[in-house]
Amino acid sequence: MRVLGIEGTAWAASAAVYDEDADTDSIFIETDAYQPDSGGIHPREAAEHMSDAIPAVVETALDAADGPIDAVAFSRGPGLGPCLRTVGTAARALAQTLDVPLVGVNHMVAHLEVGRQQSGFDSPVCLNASGANAHVLGYRNGRYRVLGETMDTGVGNAIDKFTRHLGWSHPGGPKVEEAAEDGEYIELPYVVKGMDFSFSGIMSAAKDATDDGAAVEDVCYALQENVFAMLTEVAERALSLTGSDELVLGGGVGQNARLREMLREMCDQRGAEFYAPDPRFLRDNAGMIAVLGAEMARAGDTLEIEESAVDSNFRPDQVPVSWRADDESVAVWREETEVQGAEATVEIGDERVTKRRLPKSYRHPDLDARLRRDRTVLEARLTSEARRAGVPTPVVYDVDPEEGLLVFERVGETDLREDLTAEKVRDVARHLAAIHGAGVVHGDPTTRNVRVGPNRTYLIDFGLGYNTDDAEDYAMDCHVFAQSLAGTADDADALRETFEETYAEVGDGAVLDRLREIEGRGRYQ
Repeated sequence: MRVLGIEGTAWAASAAVYDEDADTDSIFIETDAYQPDSGGIHPREAAEHMSDAIPAVVETALDAADGPIDAVAFSRGPGLGPCLRTVGTAARALAQTLDVPLVGVNHMVAHLEVGRQQSGFDSPVCLNASGANAHVLGYRNGRYRVLGETMDTGVGNAIDKFTRHLGWSHPGGPKVEEAAEDGEYIELPYVVKGMDFSFSGIMSAAKDATDDGAAVEDVCYALQENVFAMLTEVAERALSLTGSDELVLGGGVGQNARLREMLREMCDQRGAEFYAPDPRFLRDNAGMIAVLGAEMARAGDTLEIEESAVDSNFRPDQVPVSWRADDESVAVWREETEVQGAEATVEIGDERVTKRRLPKSYRHPDLDARLRRDRTVLEARLTSEARRAGVPTPVVYDVDPEEGLLVFERVGETDLREDLTAEKVRDVARHLAAIHGAGVVHGDPTTRNVRVGPNRTYLIDFGLGYNTDDAEDYAMDCHVFAQSLAGTADDADALRETFEETYAEVGDGAVLDRLREIEGRGRYQ
């Protein structure tokens, strides 16, 4: 099968031809990128550029094709509406002219799939780090599930906002990478909420630091160290949650050498495999659209012209994955007496559990030491506070903040993810409502951080927790738990409803109202 792919979600007017009988390295890609005169992307200007550039890049790609085209694939979303509509119109006209099927491709799933296919991995976790996005995906039950995502802006856009503050031209990422080479570490915020992240705070702090006289090189260096460590930590949390040992990187920010270095080092440290596609497949490109378009066309996943409207809010978890076997899943459970979590190694004895936050070599030593110390102290204190609020937790026997060491009572028989029932999910809802009532946020209430036995359900691992009276923070706990259900449960929707019904019965209804607001902030809701 030979497929013409057309990409046009934002800045890159691109066309490519992919022949399934040839190696993906041989894909011909022609791209004409929009470059704003100042500031970020202007949607009207980008659409005008797309209108001018698409005919030329398509003609060049077709001239390079070694044979007839069997299908036309286009980026259906997510992206800027005016750009998407331009590309959609071109794709429909070509499909009708060539009398071939039309395929509508989700841009973010294409980032994932080109890496999965090139790597040869079976079912990897995927970190997408691009201008408008930052999220972690895993496959389960016929869809790519969002295990974690940005709660405000995409990682590339966040960096661009900082560089616009400095008066630098678009795109800002390469300029930050270059400036960081001469910088030294300074302290900036670090925000991870379970497997979600937020970039607004660190970007504001970076702007303030430069305004207050900090060297631009130092701010750029610290910005990279913190932001990319956040992405790497969340990717490791997804590997730990799902039991996967394969990670694929996607998105234009993935071209940054420091990010790839961190991800590779993290995977090496935990014995996982890492794959980053060639840079031309990381930035927005039609090659990945053509690759996934071929898979979809072969599976019969095509569109009628009248049903081919673009969707600027097209989320990756809305895509029925027609081209993969139904029984494939990213989740793999293993019997373990030593557990390698996202930030600690846990030795499980008959009566005690020893948790060691070992140094993470991918993080800057100053940042790593601060996180290990602070999280160890918080975990010990909040575990005890939750017990006093009536929630089953392990007893804390010993704590050494400088060594990142905790010794707990052993509780439960297995993780919740391995024994997911409605009654145990109700227990989690009651427990979270109880600690929220006591002013405590868990911070990372996933199905991996709940232990269950025949008669009790325990909350563990309060390392990302904190004290607060803000309903927004309590709602984030509920959001993180729901995402973990999506990544580990076969009946996630039903279990989520059970969780929310129980929380509403025993907790503050304002928290669930705020949860609805948080869900709407996820990219492209």
